Amino acid sequence: MHYAIIAAGNGSRLRHEGVEAPKPLVDLDGRPMVRRLIEVLASYKPESLSIVVNEQMPEVASYIESIRDSFEFPVYLTVKTTASGVHSLYEVTRHFAGGKIVITTVDTIFLQSDFGRYAEAFDDDDDSDAFFGVTPFIDDEKPLYVDVDPATQLITGFRGEPSDHDRYISGGIYGLTAPAVRLLDSFVAQPAPRLRDYQRALVDTGLKVRAFPFPKIVDVDHAADIDTARQFIMND
Repeated sequence: MHYAIIAAGNGSRLRHEGVEAPKPLVDLDGRPMVRRLIEVLASYKPESLSIVVNEQMPEVASYIESIRDSFEFPVYLTVKTTASGVHSLYEVTRHFAGGKIVITTVDTIFLQSDFGRYAEAFDDDDDSDAFFGVTPFIDDEKPLYVDVDPATQLITGFRGEPSDHDRYISGGIYGLTAPAVRLLDSFVAQPAPRLRDYQRALVDTGLKVRAFPFPKIVDVDHAADIDTARQFIMND
């Protein structure tokens, strides 16, 4: 399985709230969050790891360069300020030559034990074109609500507004196979593409997108979220 990390944001909200370190280098458990995430992914059969880093954060690129040789799998680093989340997704899939790839944003905080169950389930799944982490825990400012068929766990739609029957939101963990990546290649050429529109397009084009529930995923957008994330992973 291949893995990828999107760390292409500029962290402006954290800076405005007094956090001096670039978001990927914020310490969560004695490690920068990007190091913790790499080490979590490294535990689950990595064939390669691709990371995209905002060129406005040279400290992050330098840090990745300093640790990349300590891992036994290739680490591809792209330093680029991308136009959108879709473009970031595209950048980290450029080295993908087939099989399965799991992509997550650097500020998506989950327990290693939960991710292990996800990775094993995706690795064993021979039917899905995409395999998304979802969660009932909502702390996102603009969550993307996910409609899931309870019998099959297939995702039937994505919505920006809540409804009375909501169970999950998108957790920022995207497992893709070759057909889903091919759709991304064509989607990124569209004017002003959005990541949530790409997710909708996966379903609308008839691909099988399966949901895997995580009990809790914390999204670090604000300074207060750092303490929430630290408490969450304390006993992981």
